[in-house]
Amino acid sequence: MAETSTALLDLRGVRKSFRTPERHERTVLEGVDFRLEEGEIVALLGKSGSGKSTLLRIMAGLIPANGGEVLYRGKAMTGPAKGISMVFQSFALFPWLTVQENVELGLEAAGVSVAEREERANAVIELIGLGGYESAYPKELSGGMRQRVGFARALVMRPDVLLLDEPFSALDVLTSETLREDLVDLWEERKIPTKGILLVSHNIEEAVSIADRVLVFSSDPGRVRAEIRVGLPRPRDTESAAFRQIVDEVYTLMTAHVRGGGAGMAEQLTLGYRLPDTTPGKLAGLLETIAEPPFSGRADLPQLAEETELDDDTLFHLFEGLRVLGLARIAAGDIFLTPAGKLFVEADDAQRKEMFAESLVKNIPLAAHIRRVLDERKDHRAPENRFLQELEDYLTGSEAERVLETAITWGRYAEIFDYDYNSGVLMLPEDVVEEMEADEEKTAEE
Repeated sequence: MAETSTALLDLRGVRKSFRTPERHERTVLEGVDFRLEEGEIVALLGKSGSGKSTLLRIMAGLIPANGGEVLYRGKAMTGPAKGISMVFQSFALFPWLTVQENVELGLEAAGVSVAEREERANAVIELIGLGGYESAYPKELSGGMRQRVGFARALVMRPDVLLLDEPFSALDVLTSETLREDLVDLWEERKIPTKGILLVSHNIEEAVSIADRVLVFSSDPGRVRAEIRVGLPRPRDTESAAFRQIVDEVYTLMTAHVRGGGAGMAEQLTLGYRLPDTTPGKLAGLLETIAEPPFSGRADLPQLAEETELDDDTLFHLFEGLRVLGLARIAAGDIFLTPAGKLFVEADDAQRKEMFAESLVKNIPLAAHIRRVLDERKDHRAPENRFLQELEDYLTGSEAERVLETAITWGRYAEIFDYDYNSGVLMLPEDVVEEMEADEEKTAEE
């Protein structure tokens, strides 16, 4: 579509930052450019914590941007827009209200009359497949039915734009597919008044099966860095060569690293590097899977996802962990074991711990920093809050806690430090302290 047309949503250089409790500024979004045109579905893919949900809330007018422009039908947004509705990952239903009452809630807030509220709610409840459940309470409904209530509550407002924040991720596979197909059918058959849909997802196949365009979001800070147009008619054959080719292309983009960083670790990580949310055991398990037939050291990413039956977000954390530790590299939609990765698979448990420890201290600044502090302290102990405060210069409080917890898990496995969960204190392992004391005594005697 021509850039001169008035888009439903038009974001130009949008920036969003937050302040930590210590008054440090953390930029979540920077330079985001995006247009949602009439008649299209756009999917936004990105890793956890990349700012996708924050971006949706800015588009919905729920929070303001710190910079740039946000236009709805050519006009600057100053708050929630009447023509934009949002469906969340969590069902966010009021448990004390019936299906009918939950659906009518937005209409009531908008001052719509009782008779019109009832008529519009009944129509959309029937449309979304909930007829007969008007008087039911959320606790009486399955997860899929509760999310249908979420969709009904959004659609009853007759929105121009529907913003979907991972609406299918809390559902089982079959329920997710059914609800997704029902939504696409309503869209294709023009049974809903919505002119444009933006879907945030972690699921690549889901995005390609629904969207006209797939956008890949980068992290730290978040911005749109790539776009793929999906020129396939709906409903889409997920087994077709054309579909699989697009999925493979998206995987390639999702695992490309703007700052470099193959097995040689060209990128320079900071103390606040967002450690992938995974464990050494899971990393070892994926390495073993890649090493074994049918992959034998090199795996096509979509095929690996199918073989492991892991969701894309989990896999991307695993891929990032292996990559940043130098145990695997990713190129052209495939993941390869590095020489270090092959040695790791062949090693026994003790050797694996030694290799993991060496890679951890070499490649992960936070782990190296914790070990250095513990080495230098006379009692070789330090409270976790000391490191949390340092991380909060880079990350939100909750993300800083998650990253430190991950670093502790990795460090304990590698036996480069230990942790007392009761006191929240990090310390050197006893055998390391004993070895250091023995070296000190030997040096003093000499």
